[in-house]
Amino acid sequence: RKLRIEDALNATKAAVEEGIVPGGGTTLIHLAKKIDEFKNSLQEEERVAAEIVARALEAPLRQMADNAGVEGAVIVEKVRESDFNIGYNAATGEFEDLIASGIIDPAKVVRSALQNAGSIAGMVLTTEALVVEKPEKKAAAAPDMGG
Repeated sequence: RKLRIEDALNATKAAVEEGIVPGGGTTLIHLAKKIDEFKNSLQEEERVAAEIVARALEAPLRQMADNAGVEGAVIVEKVRESDFNIGYNAATGEFEDLIASGIIDPAKVVRSALQNAGSIAGMVLTTEALVVEKPEKKAAAAPDMGG
């Protein structure tokens, strides 16, 4: 309980410092749109990197939608075509003004997360060796019973 209060306090301080943006991955989708607007002016390697970043920005909303039992790609596309404040409320299954609904993120938190992700990606790209956990192989699905 104490950690939840502390998290809320820190989020409030961050919101006061740099403002708020629509939550639920909506802001990230609109940032990906901005990348699409200028990526064609980049050189080939830079364009590939921009496309990777744009796809990564879509991942949080896509995952939230998938977790809610709806098709993530469809939700991402609908949010992409919507106004900035309009996003997907996974709790209600509706597209709505997320700021008016109270689904918000402190802009500072979103900015910091993107900066840190970029920093880590850069470090991974320049590292000679990386230790990761080997993914477990999933068992094959049971065969169809026929009928």
